[in-house]
Amino acid sequence: MFKIRLLPALGLACMALLAIAQAQADETTSLRSPEWAQPVGNQFNLHQMTPTLYRSALPDSSALPVLKNLKIGTVINFLSESDSAWLKNADIKQVQLTYRTNHVDDADVLTALRAIQAAEANGPVLMHCKHGSDRTGLMAAMYRVVIQGWSKEDALNEMTLGGFGGSSGFKDGVRYMIQADVDKLRTALAKGDCSTSAFALCSMKDWISTTNKTEEQL
Repeated sequence: MFKIRLLPALGLACMALLAIAQAQADETTSLRSPEWAQPVGNQFNLHQMTPTLYRSALPDSSALPVLKNLKIGTVINFLSESDSAWLKNADIKQVQLTYRTNHVDDADVLTALRAIQAAEANGPVLMHCKHGSDRTGLMAAMYRVVIQGWSKEDALNEMTLGGFGGSSGFKDGVRYMIQADVDKLRTALAKGDCSTSAFALCSMKDWISTTNKTEEQL
Protein backbone atom coordinates (compact mmCIF):
# COMPACT_ATOMS: atom_id res chain seq x y z
CA MET A 1 0.00 0.00 0.00
CA PHE A 2 2.85 2.37 0.83
CA LYS A 3 4.44 1.93 -2.63
CA ILE A 4 1.11 2.45 -4.36
CA ARG A 5 0.55 5.72 -2.50
CA LEU A 6 4.18 6.84 -2.94
CA LEU A 7 4.20 6.74 -6.74
CA PRO A 8 1.39 9.28 -7.24
CA ALA A 9 3.02 11.51 -4.62
CA LEU A 10 6.37 11.38 -6.44
CA GLY A 11 4.62 12.10 -9.71
CA LEU A 12 2.94 15.18 -8.25
CA ALA A 13 6.25 16.38 -6.79
CA CYS A 14 8.00 16.04 -10.17
CA MET A 15 5.19 17.90 -11.88
CA ALA A 16 5.47 20.69 -9.31
CA LEU A 17 9.24 20.96 -9.83
CA LEU A 18 8.80 21.09 -13.60
CA ALA A 19 6.17 23.80 -13.24
CA ILE A 20 8.50 25.87 -11.03
CA ALA A 21 11.39 25.48 -13.49
CA GLN A 22 9.17 26.50 -16.39
CA ALA A 23 7.90 29.52 -14.48
CA GLN A 24 11.46 30.62 -13.74
CA ALA A 25 12.44 30.19 -17.39
CA ASP A 26 9.40 32.18 -18.51
CA GLU A 27 10.25 34.92 -16.01
CA THR A 28 13.84 35.12 -17.32
CA THR A 29 12.57 35.31 -20.89
CA SER A 30 10.05 37.99 -20.03
CA LEU A 31 12.79 40.13 -18.47
CA ARG A 32 14.73 40.16 -21.75
CA SER A 33 14.33 43.54 -23.43
CA PRO A 34 12.97 43.51 -26.99
CA GLU A 35 15.61 46.12 -27.83
CA TRP A 36 18.39 43.62 -27.19
CA ALA A 37 19.86 41.48 -29.96
CA GLN A 38 17.32 38.81 -30.90
CA PRO A 39 18.12 35.11 -31.47
CA VAL A 40 18.28 33.84 -35.04
CA GLY A 41 17.79 30.08 -35.00
CA ASN A 42 19.48 28.00 -32.33
CA GLN A 43 23.06 27.56 -33.60
CA PHE A 44 26.31 29.44 -33.14
CA ASN A 45 24.81 31.84 -30.58
CA LEU A 46 23.59 33.85 -33.57
CA HIS A 47 21.68 37.07 -32.79
CA GLN A 48 20.54 40.07 -34.80
CA MET A 49 21.43 43.48 -33.34
CA THR A 50 20.17 45.72 -36.16
CA PRO A 51 18.87 45.17 -39.70
CA THR A 52 22.51 45.15 -40.88
CA LEU A 53 24.48 43.79 -37.90
CA TYR A 54 24.62 40.27 -36.45
CA ARG A 55 26.75 38.68 -33.72
CA SER A 56 27.65 35.05 -33.06
CA ALA A 57 30.08 32.48 -31.74
CA LEU A 58 32.59 30.89 -34.12
CA PRO A 59 30.58 29.40 -37.01
CA ASP A 60 31.57 26.47 -39.19
CA SER A 61 30.86 25.52 -42.78
CA SER A 62 27.32 24.43 -41.90
CA ALA A 63 26.53 28.11 -41.24
CA LEU A 64 27.10 29.13 -44.85
CA PRO A 65 23.47 28.60 -45.95
CA VAL A 66 22.34 30.73 -42.99
CA LEU A 67 24.77 33.51 -43.89
CA LYS A 68 23.62 33.38 -47.49
CA ASN A 69 20.00 33.60 -46.40
CA LEU A 70 20.81 36.62 -44.23
CA LYS A 71 22.70 38.17 -47.16
CA ILE A 72 25.84 38.59 -45.04
CA GLY A 73 28.44 40.52 -47.04
CA THR A 74 31.22 40.74 -44.44
CA VAL A 75 32.34 38.58 -41.52
CA ILE A 76 34.45 40.34 -38.87
CA ASN A 77 36.50 37.93 -36.78
CA PHE A 78 38.00 38.94 -33.40
CA LEU A 79 40.04 35.73 -33.05
CA SER A 80 43.69 35.14 -33.91
CA GLU A 81 42.72 32.21 -36.16
CA SER A 82 41.54 32.99 -39.68
CA ASP A 83 38.02 32.17 -40.87
CA SER A 84 39.36 30.83 -44.17
CA ALA A 85 39.11 27.21 -42.96
CA TRP A 86 35.29 27.33 -42.87
CA LEU A 87 34.36 30.46 -44.81
CA LYS A 88 34.96 29.39 -48.38
CA ASN A 89 32.71 31.88 -50.12
CA ALA A 90 34.26 34.51 -52.35
CA ASP A 91 31.14 36.66 -52.07
CA ILE A 92 31.67 37.18 -48.32
CA LYS A 93 34.53 39.46 -47.32
CA GLN A 94 36.67 38.41 -44.36
CA VAL A 95 38.00 40.97 -41.88
CA GLN A 96 40.24 39.86 -39.01
CA LEU A 97 40.67 42.19 -36.02
CA THR A 98 42.41 40.27 -33.29
CA TYR A 99 42.19 41.63 -29.76
CA ARG A 100 41.77 40.46 -26.16
CA THR A 101 39.35 41.97 -23.67
CA ASN A 102 41.99 42.08 -20.94
CA HIS A 103 44.19 44.28 -23.17
CA VAL A 104 41.56 46.28 -25.05
CA ASP A 105 42.07 49.99 -25.59
CA ASP A 106 40.37 52.81 -27.48
CA ALA A 107 42.35 52.03 -30.63
CA ASP A 108 40.90 48.49 -30.72
CA VAL A 109 37.38 49.81 -30.31
CA LEU A 110 37.76 52.51 -32.96
CA THR A 111 39.24 50.01 -35.43
CA ALA A 112 36.33 47.63 -34.88
CA LEU A 113 33.61 50.30 -35.06
CA ARG A 114 35.14 51.79 -38.19
CA ALA A 115 35.33 48.34 -39.80
CA ILE A 116 31.69 47.62 -38.93
CA GLN A 117 30.50 50.94 -40.37
CA ALA A 118 32.51 50.46 -43.56
CA ALA A 119 31.24 46.91 -44.00
CA GLU A 120 27.60 47.87 -43.33
CA ALA A 121 27.78 50.12 -46.38
CA ASN A 122 28.11 46.92 -48.46
CA GLY A 123 25.41 44.84 -46.80
CA PRO A 124 24.72 42.98 -43.54
CA VAL A 125 27.67 42.19 -41.27
CA LEU A 126 28.40 39.32 -38.89
CA MET A 127 30.94 39.79 -36.11
CA HIS A 128 32.11 36.88 -33.99
CA CYS A 129 34.67 35.53 -31.55
CA LYS A 130 34.89 32.00 -30.15
CA HIS A 131 31.82 31.90 -27.89
CA GLY A 132 30.10 35.11 -28.98
CA SER A 133 30.02 36.57 -25.48
CA ASP A 134 33.10 38.48 -24.28
CA ARG A 135 35.02 39.92 -27.25
CA THR A 136 31.95 40.14 -29.46
CA GLY A 137 29.90 41.29 -26.47
CA LEU A 138 32.21 44.22 -25.73
CA MET A 139 32.28 45.45 -29.32
CA ALA A 140 28.51 45.04 -29.55
CA ALA A 141 28.14 47.12 -26.39
CA MET A 142 30.49 49.81 -27.70
CA TYR A 143 28.54 49.90 -30.96
CA ARG A 144 25.38 50.43 -28.94
CA VAL A 145 26.91 53.28 -26.92
CA VAL A 146 29.12 55.11 -29.44
CA ILE A 147 27.08 54.68 -32.64
CA GLN A 148 23.52 54.08 -31.47
CA GLY A 149 23.58 56.38 -28.46
CA TRP A 150 22.63 53.85 -25.79
CA SER A 151 23.57 54.54 -22.19
CA LYS A 152 26.42 52.52 -20.72
CA GLU A 153 23.99 50.93 -18.27
CA ASP A 154 21.65 49.70 -21.02
CA ALA A 155 24.54 48.37 -23.11
CA LEU A 156 26.10 46.60 -20.12
CA ASN A 157 22.76 45.02 -19.23
CA GLU A 158 22.45 43.60 -22.72
CA MET A 159 26.06 42.39 -22.69
CA THR A 160 25.86 40.58 -19.34
CA LEU A 161 22.17 39.63 -19.09
CA GLY A 162 21.24 39.13 -22.74
CA GLY A 163 21.64 35.35 -22.71
CA PHE A 164 24.79 35.22 -24.84
CA GLY A 165 26.57 32.94 -22.38
CA GLY A 166 28.60 33.48 -19.24
CA SER A 167 32.20 34.56 -19.54
CA SER A 168 35.09 35.45 -17.28
CA GLY A 169 35.90 38.12 -19.87
CA PHE A 170 32.86 40.15 -18.87
CA LYS A 171 34.74 41.73 -15.98
CA ASP A 172 37.39 43.08 -18.35
CA GLY A 173 34.79 44.40 -20.77
CA VAL A 174 32.79 45.98 -17.97
CA ARG A 175 35.95 47.61 -16.59
CA TYR A 176 36.79 49.08 -19.99
CA MET A 177 33.26 50.35 -20.62
CA ILE A 178 33.02 52.07 -17.25
CA GLN A 179 36.17 54.10 -17.86
CA ALA A 180 35.65 54.69 -21.60
CA ASP A 181 35.13 58.33 -22.63
CA VAL A 182 32.27 57.99 -25.11
CA ASP A 183 32.43 61.60 -26.33
CA LYS A 184 36.13 61.27 -27.13
CA LEU A 185 35.50 57.99 -28.95
CA ARG A 186 32.74 59.59 -31.07
CA THR A 187 34.99 62.53 -31.91
CA ALA A 188 37.91 60.28 -32.85
CA LEU A 189 35.62 58.09 -34.94
CA ALA A 190 34.26 61.10 -36.83
CA LYS A 191 37.72 62.61 -37.41
CA GLY A 192 39.29 59.34 -38.51
CA ASP A 193 41.75 59.29 -35.61
CA CYS A 194 43.13 55.90 -34.65
CA SER A 195 42.86 56.60 -30.91
CA THR A 196 41.54 59.15 -28.43
CA SER A 197 45.09 59.78 -27.22
CA ALA A 198 47.84 61.57 -29.10
CA PHE A 199 50.33 59.41 -27.20
CA ALA A 200 48.84 56.07 -28.27
CA LEU A 201 51.20 53.89 -30.30
CA CYS A 202 49.09 54.16 -33.45
CA SER A 203 48.92 57.96 -33.07
CA MET A 204 52.70 58.20 -32.74
CA LYS A 205 53.13 56.04 -35.86
CA ASP A 206 50.74 58.31 -37.78
CA TRP A 207 52.65 61.39 -36.61
CA ILE A 208 56.01 59.92 -37.64
CA SER A 209 54.63 58.89 -41.03
CA THR A 210 53.16 62.35 -41.64
CA THR A 211 56.40 64.04 -40.55
CA ASN A 212 58.48 61.88 -42.89
CA LYS A 213 56.19 62.64 -45.86
CA THR A 214 56.41 66.37 -45.10
CA GLU A 215 60.21 66.24 -44.98
CA GLU A 216 60.33 64.36 -48.29
CA GLN A 217 58.26 67.08 -49.96
CA LEU A 218 60.60 69.84 -48.76
